[in-house]
Amino acid sequence: MVGFFLRVGLLWGLSFFAQANVHLVTPKGGHDYVARQALEANLDRLVERAHELIGVPYRWGGMSEKGGFDCSGLLVYLYRSEVGISLPRTTSSMLKGQGKTVSPPQLKRGDAVFFNRNGQGRIGHVGLYIGEGRFIHAPSSGKAIRIDSLSNRYWRKSFTTAKRFHGH
Repeated sequence: MVGFFLRVGLLWGLSFFAQANVHLVTPKGGHDYVARQALEANLDRLVERAHELIGVPYRWGGMSEKGGFDCSGLLVYLYRSEVGISLPRTTSSMLKGQGKTVSPPQLKRGDAVFFNRNGQGRIGHVGLYIGEGRFIHAPSSGKAIRIDSLSNRYWRKSFTTAKRFHGH
């Protein structure tokens, strides 16, 4: 009888742990766990902070509010400052790095969305999914950080994949 309660208690404890915590894979391939509530609060701040950056100019190689951002620099900045996750610096290295690939129906706020903008199959752009089919990104030279819709014909055609770096 004691063995039964021990097994049930252990199973319940593991179940509670799994529901209360999110597994993270760190950029260097390590593993960590974070409380689900804390992650949700961080993702709220991530999206809020992204909204605050709307209008900041695009700058190739940029990674700061004062100097501007390029597309990957924006995500590196947001993830590091708001979620405490270090992402690889370039779009291609983000794509090759850790994280869970997700399909469009599985998208959650905070996911990175990747695009093929040159029509040659090479992924060269990334944005931050904010929910309701929209994403925030630093589009290109001469433009500023803005929100666009994945249902827009251009973005729908060039959408390639998405990755979740913030837990799964």
